[in-house]
Amino acid sequence: MIIQQFFIPGIAHSSYIVAGNRTCAVVDPSRDVGRYISVAREMGLRITHILETHLHADFVSGHLDLAEATGAEIYAPKSGKCKFPHNALVEGDEIPLEHIHFRVIETAGHTPEHVSYIATDTSRGDTPVALFCGDTLFVGDVGRPDLFPGKAEALASSLYDNLHTKIMTLPDECEVYPAHGMGSLCGRAMAAKRTSTVGYEKKYNYALRISDRDEFVRALTLDMPAAPDHFARCSEINRSGPVLMRTLAQPAPVNPKAFSDWIRRDDSVLLDARSYPAFSGVHIPGAWHIDLSGNFATQAGWILPPGQDILLVVESRNQAEEAALQLRRVGFDRVPGFLEGGMLSWGSLNLRINRVPVISAEEAHSMVSSGEAVLVDARSKEEWEAGHADRSMHIPWHDLRTRHAELDPARHTIVMCKGGQRASIAASILKMHGFATVSNLAGGYTSYQRAGFAP
Repeated sequence: MIIQQFFIPGIAHSSYIVAGNRTCAVVDPSRDVGRYISVAREMGLRITHILETHLHADFVSGHLDLAEATGAEIYAPKSGKCKFPHNALVEGDEIPLEHIHFRVIETAGHTPEHVSYIATDTSRGDTPVALFCGDTLFVGDVGRPDLFPGKAEALASSLYDNLHTKIMTLPDECEVYPAHGMGSLCGRAMAAKRTSTVGYEKKYNYALRISDRDEFVRALTLDMPAAPDHFARCSEINRSGPVLMRTLAQPAPVNPKAFSDWIRRDDSVLLDARSYPAFSGVHIPGAWHIDLSGNFATQAGWILPPGQDILLVVESRNQAEEAALQLRRVGFDRVPGFLEGGMLSWGSLNLRINRVPVISAEEAHSMVSSGEAVLVDARSKEEWEAGHADRSMHIPWHDLRTRHAELDPARHTIVMCKGGQRASIAASILKMHGFATVSNLAGGYTSYQRAGFAP
């Protein structure tokens, strides 16, 4: 049995090829399925099985694209009530693949319909050797159970049972292959290591070391990180069956005049995906800004309104195509065009521009101390509680969509995050809500702290 992992930074998603001698399965595929087809071809394998552990909340799955491209059969939890052709799985089902046997266990907790696959390599013995556990168990963490309103405690209790009575009874040497690693918001404390063993997790995973059920439930339902908006959308997209990627055209170049007309329509969203220094220097008024080099997909899924055309400002066609791919990973399929020639072509027609000055820690501190400006810390709650500047006001970047009303748009507002990218998102939100003077603190809290203005 050969196991190959595929990891997507940003959404921190792990998927797997599990291979025999002639055929293979793909576990929890991403939407851009060419990677699996290419690797299988290089290995001389035919993809015959697609195994889904659950209805993923943080990304749109590639199960339908991969099934169409390869003829492979889809396997998914019966309780997920998927609306596309699939093999519906329940506890105890077995899936043979040459000398590999997958046994299905129901592991509700992160989601109500979750299953995990226990793999045995019968050419070597009858002991389980690998666990494909989706978002039930991570390296250093377990799946968060709080994504379903009103069900968090019940799901946390189910997760406790399934971890203790099923997963933790597997052999210590059984390898653990989760669907996410550090950087995903499907858990709270994932380690950087991307695979593990049952024995290692039993020894070091904080959640597995909580023996009391009530304490476990409290730990998994209190003070969890905020969940992005798209978590509530992607599960249903995956249940219904995503639109096939081959039917979605790449974004086309649009000349500045036509672009200007298009972005004024009610069904369009303007998204600038350039670096935050570039956005700060010059941008189109009314643009959202999300830096493509950052955690682009998750941040876009978190704040952009769904069901609208997304028009891009980028530096190149390649950037436009990369942005479109990442947007489609989180359920935004309508990405029809990008500004031809970028901001240079826009400026050459004397169209309206805006800017967000980037200022130093010293400048910011001077203005905040004198009352000339207000300092908004746009980091997460966890970062804020770990340390913050005395005169700063805490509003997480994604909450500014509604909490901008707590600020005075006539005052100079300085935003900061850890380094600058999230603050630039925050600045773009404030600008589109009529804040006349907004600045981004260069280097964010890190520079403010090093300058001696924060603990």
